[in-house]
Amino acid sequence: MFSDYYGKPELEPDDYYKTPEGYIVFTEKYHLKRGYCCKSGCRHCPYGYNKNTGKFDKKKP
Repeated sequence: MFSDYYGKPELEPDDYYKTPEGYIVFTEKYHLKRGYCCKSGCRHCPYGYNKNTGKFDKKKP
C-alpha cells in the first residue's frame, strides 16, 4: 500500500485495521516494526506514551 520511499515500513494487512468510522488504526505489531514512538497517543502504542501527560508510562520493549 505505502512504499518505503520515505523510510517507512511497507504496510501489510495485519499492520492496521479500519474503525467503523473509517479511521486507520495501526496495530502494536506495526508500531514495533516501525521501531519508535511518534508521540501521537496511538491506541495500540507498545511504548506506553501518555498523550495527556506527555510522558512514557511503560518502558520501551
